[in-house]
Amino acid sequence: MANTESLPNHFRLILDNGLALTIEASGPLVLTLIIIVILAIALRLFLSFRGPWRTFEIDEAEFGLGDQKVKIRPNDIDRQIAYKIWVELSTRKVGLEIDLDNDVISEIYDSWYSFFSVTRELIKDVPVSKFRRKDTERIIALSIDVLNSGIRPHLTKWQARFRRWYEFQLAKDENADLHPQDIQKRFPDYEELKRDIMAVNKNLIGYRKKMHQLVSGL
Repeated sequence: MANTESLPNHFRLILDNGLALTIEASGPLVLTLIIIVILAIALRLFLSFRGPWRTFEIDEAEFGLGDQKVKIRPNDIDRQIAYKIWVELSTRKVGLEIDLDNDVISEIYDSWYSFFSVTRELIKDVPVSKFRRKDTERIIALSIDVLNSGIRPHLTKWQARFRRWYEFQLAKDENADLHPQDIQKRFPDYEELKRDIMAVNKNLIGYRKKMHQLVSGL
Protein backbone atom coordinates (compact mmCIF):
# COMPACT_ATOMS: atom_id res chain seq x y z
CA MET A 1 0.00 0.00 0.00
CA ALA A 2 1.37 3.41 -1.01
CA ASN A 3 1.67 6.48 1.20
CA THR A 4 0.71 9.66 -0.59
CA GLU A 5 1.59 13.21 0.32
CA SER A 6 -0.20 15.86 -1.70
CA LEU A 7 1.07 19.38 -2.31
CA PRO A 8 -1.25 22.10 -3.54
CA ASN A 9 -3.32 20.90 -6.49
CA HIS A 10 -0.79 20.18 -9.24
CA PHE A 11 2.03 18.34 -7.49
CA ARG A 12 2.16 15.04 -5.55
CA LEU A 13 4.91 12.99 -3.90
CA ILE A 14 4.11 9.28 -3.59
CA LEU A 15 6.20 7.04 -1.33
CA ASP A 16 5.32 3.33 -1.53
CA ASN A 17 6.11 0.61 1.01
CA GLY A 18 9.37 -0.14 -0.75
CA LEU A 19 10.44 3.47 -0.10
CA ALA A 20 10.33 4.22 -3.84
CA LEU A 21 9.49 7.86 -4.44
CA THR A 22 7.22 8.85 -7.33
CA ILE A 23 6.57 12.43 -8.37
CA GLU A 24 3.38 13.33 -10.15
CA ALA A 25 2.71 16.73 -11.68
CA SER A 26 -0.18 18.05 -13.68
CA GLY A 27 0.19 19.26 -17.28
CA PRO A 28 0.16 23.03 -16.55
CA LEU A 29 2.88 22.67 -13.92
CA VAL A 30 5.08 20.55 -16.21
CA LEU A 31 4.67 23.14 -18.97
CA THR A 32 5.60 25.92 -16.57
CA LEU A 33 8.74 24.06 -15.47
CA ILE A 34 9.77 23.44 -19.09
CA ILE A 35 9.39 27.13 -19.91
CA ILE A 36 11.49 28.08 -16.88
CA VAL A 37 14.26 25.68 -17.94
CA ILE A 38 14.23 26.99 -21.52
CA LEU A 39 14.41 30.58 -20.33
CA ALA A 40 17.30 29.74 -17.99
CA ILE A 41 19.24 28.07 -20.83
CA ALA A 42 18.55 30.99 -23.16
CA LEU A 43 19.71 33.48 -20.53
CA ARG A 44 22.91 31.51 -19.94
CA LEU A 45 23.66 31.38 -23.66
CA PHE A 46 23.01 35.11 -23.99
CA LEU A 47 25.35 35.92 -21.11
CA SER A 48 28.09 33.66 -22.51
CA PHE A 49 27.99 35.31 -25.94
CA ARG A 50 27.39 38.89 -25.02
CA GLY A 51 31.13 39.74 -24.73
CA PRO A 52 31.90 40.26 -28.46
CA TRP A 53 28.69 42.25 -28.91
CA ARG A 54 29.39 44.90 -26.34
CA THR A 55 30.13 48.50 -27.24
CA PHE A 56 33.66 48.91 -28.61
CA GLU A 57 35.44 52.26 -28.79
CA ILE A 58 37.92 53.12 -31.54
CA ASP A 59 40.14 56.12 -30.95
CA GLU A 60 41.39 57.36 -34.34
CA ALA A 61 44.29 59.13 -32.63
CA GLU A 62 45.86 55.71 -32.14
CA PHE A 63 46.30 55.46 -35.91
CA GLY A 64 47.25 59.07 -36.54
CA LEU A 65 43.91 59.77 -38.20
CA GLY A 66 42.61 62.52 -35.93
CA ASP A 67 41.04 62.75 -32.50
CA GLN A 68 37.61 61.31 -33.18
CA LYS A 69 36.37 58.47 -31.00
CA VAL A 70 33.93 56.07 -32.62
CA LYS A 71 31.73 53.66 -30.68
CA ILE A 72 30.42 50.55 -32.40
CA ARG A 73 28.71 47.30 -31.48
CA PRO A 74 30.54 44.75 -33.64
CA ASN A 75 28.76 41.65 -34.90
CA ASP A 76 30.26 38.50 -36.43
CA ILE A 77 30.68 40.14 -39.86
CA ASP A 78 32.59 43.05 -38.30
CA ARG A 79 34.81 40.72 -36.32
CA GLN A 80 35.50 38.63 -39.43
CA ILE A 81 36.61 41.75 -41.33
CA ALA A 82 38.79 42.81 -38.41
CA TYR A 83 40.28 39.31 -38.16
CA LYS A 84 41.32 39.24 -41.82
CA ILE A 85 42.87 42.70 -41.57
CA TRP A 86 44.66 41.73 -38.34
CA VAL A 87 46.14 38.63 -40.02
CA GLU A 88 47.45 40.73 -42.91
CA LEU A 89 48.91 43.32 -40.54
CA SER A 90 50.52 40.61 -38.43
CA THR A 91 52.12 38.63 -41.27
CA ARG A 92 53.47 41.48 -43.41
CA LYS A 93 55.90 44.30 -42.73
CA VAL A 94 52.93 46.57 -42.17
CA GLY A 95 51.78 46.18 -38.59
CA LEU A 96 55.10 44.84 -37.32
CA GLU A 97 57.86 47.02 -35.90
CA ILE A 98 60.33 48.27 -38.51
CA ASP A 99 64.06 48.09 -37.87
CA LEU A 100 65.89 50.03 -40.59
CA ASP A 101 69.22 48.58 -39.52
CA ASN A 102 67.95 45.24 -40.80
CA ASP A 103 64.87 45.92 -42.92
CA VAL A 104 65.08 47.06 -46.53
CA ILE A 105 62.92 50.08 -47.35
CA SER A 106 62.02 48.88 -50.85
CA GLU A 107 60.73 45.61 -49.37
CA ILE A 108 58.69 47.54 -46.82
CA TYR A 109 57.11 49.49 -49.68
CA ASP A 110 56.35 46.22 -51.48
CA SER A 111 54.59 44.95 -48.33
CA TRP A 112 52.59 48.15 -47.97
CA TYR A 113 51.50 47.97 -51.60
CA SER A 114 50.38 44.36 -51.14
CA PHE A 115 48.42 45.40 -48.06
CA PHE A 116 46.62 48.00 -50.19
CA SER A 117 45.56 45.32 -52.65
CA VAL A 118 44.51 42.75 -50.04
CA THR A 119 42.52 45.27 -47.96
CA ARG A 120 40.69 46.51 -51.04
CA GLU A 121 39.69 42.93 -51.85
CA LEU A 122 38.54 42.30 -48.27
CA ILE A 123 36.38 45.40 -48.37
CA LYS A 124 34.92 44.52 -51.77
CA ASP A 125 33.97 41.06 -50.48
CA VAL A 126 31.64 42.53 -47.85
CA PRO A 127 28.04 42.12 -49.11
CA VAL A 128 26.22 45.37 -49.80
CA SER A 129 23.46 44.29 -47.43
CA LYS A 130 26.01 44.10 -44.60
CA PHE A 131 27.60 47.41 -45.54
CA ARG A 132 24.29 49.15 -44.88
CA ARG A 133 24.72 48.35 -41.20
CA LYS A 134 26.17 51.49 -39.63
CA ASP A 135 28.78 49.78 -37.44
CA THR A 136 30.08 47.68 -40.35
CA GLU A 137 30.27 50.81 -42.49
CA ARG A 138 32.38 52.53 -39.81
CA ILE A 139 34.90 49.69 -39.68
CA ILE A 140 35.23 49.65 -43.47
CA ALA A 141 35.55 53.46 -43.57
CA LEU A 142 38.27 53.25 -40.93
CA SER A 143 40.19 50.71 -43.01
CA ILE A 144 39.95 52.95 -46.07
CA ASP A 145 41.16 55.92 -44.02
CA VAL A 146 44.17 53.92 -42.82
CA LEU A 147 45.07 53.24 -46.45
CA ASN A 148 44.39 56.71 -47.83
CA SER A 149 45.43 58.87 -44.88
CA GLY A 150 47.85 56.57 -43.08
CA ILE A 151 49.96 54.96 -45.82
CA ARG A 152 49.31 56.74 -49.11
CA PRO A 153 50.76 60.18 -48.18
CA HIS A 154 54.11 58.61 -47.30
CA LEU A 155 54.21 56.52 -50.46
CA THR A 156 53.25 59.51 -52.59
CA LYS A 157 56.04 61.60 -51.13
CA TRP A 158 58.83 59.07 -50.85
CA GLN A 159 58.36 55.84 -52.78
CA ALA A 160 59.14 56.93 -56.35
CA ARG A 161 62.02 59.16 -55.28
CA PHE A 162 63.62 56.50 -53.11
CA ARG A 163 63.16 53.59 -55.52
CA ARG A 164 64.68 55.47 -58.44
CA TRP A 165 67.71 56.49 -56.37
CA TYR A 166 68.06 53.08 -54.75
CA GLU A 167 67.89 51.12 -58.00
CA PHE A 168 70.52 53.40 -59.52
CA GLN A 169 72.78 52.83 -56.51
CA LEU A 170 72.35 49.06 -56.66
CA ALA A 171 73.50 49.05 -60.27
CA LYS A 172 76.82 50.71 -59.42
CA ASP A 173 79.81 48.36 -59.34
CA GLU A 174 81.28 50.27 -56.42
CA ASN A 175 78.28 49.24 -54.29
CA ALA A 176 78.37 45.57 -55.24
CA ASP A 177 79.84 44.50 -51.91
CA LEU A 178 77.58 46.68 -49.75
CA HIS A 179 74.51 45.45 -47.92
CA PRO A 180 71.17 46.94 -49.06
CA GLN A 181 70.68 48.40 -45.57
CA ASP A 182 73.99 50.27 -45.85
CA ILE A 183 73.16 51.58 -49.30
CA GLN A 184 69.72 52.91 -48.30
CA LYS A 185 71.25 54.96 -45.48
CA ARG A 186 73.08 57.02 -48.12
CA PHE A 187 69.80 58.34 -49.51
CA PRO A 188 70.12 62.19 -49.44
CA ASP A 189 66.94 62.66 -47.33
CA TYR A 190 67.33 59.46 -45.36
CA GLU A 191 66.76 60.93 -41.88
CA GLU A 192 63.54 62.66 -42.93
CA LEU A 193 62.31 59.53 -44.72
CA LYS A 194 63.19 57.47 -41.64
CA ARG A 195 61.19 59.71 -39.29
CA ASP A 196 58.20 59.58 -41.61
CA ILE A 197 58.25 55.83 -42.19
CA MET A 198 58.65 55.13 -38.45
CA ALA A 199 55.67 57.40 -37.66
CA VAL A 200 53.51 55.51 -40.17
CA ASN A 201 54.75 52.22 -38.73
CA LYS A 202 53.76 53.28 -35.21
CA ASN A 203 50.24 54.14 -36.36
CA LEU A 204 49.87 50.84 -38.21
CA ILE A 205 50.96 48.93 -35.12
CA GLY A 206 48.22 50.74 -33.20
CA TYR A 207 45.75 49.78 -35.93
CA ARG A 208 46.81 46.12 -35.71
CA LYS A 209 46.37 46.09 -31.93
CA LYS A 210 42.92 47.65 -32.18
CA MET A 211 41.81 45.08 -34.76
CA HIS A 212 43.00 42.32 -32.44
CA GLN A 213 41.04 43.81 -29.54
CA LEU A 214 37.95 43.99 -31.74
CA VAL A 215 38.35 40.33 -32.75
CA SER A 216 39.07 39.03 -29.26
CA GLY A 217 36.45 41.19 -27.56
CA LEU A 218 38.97 42.45 -24.99
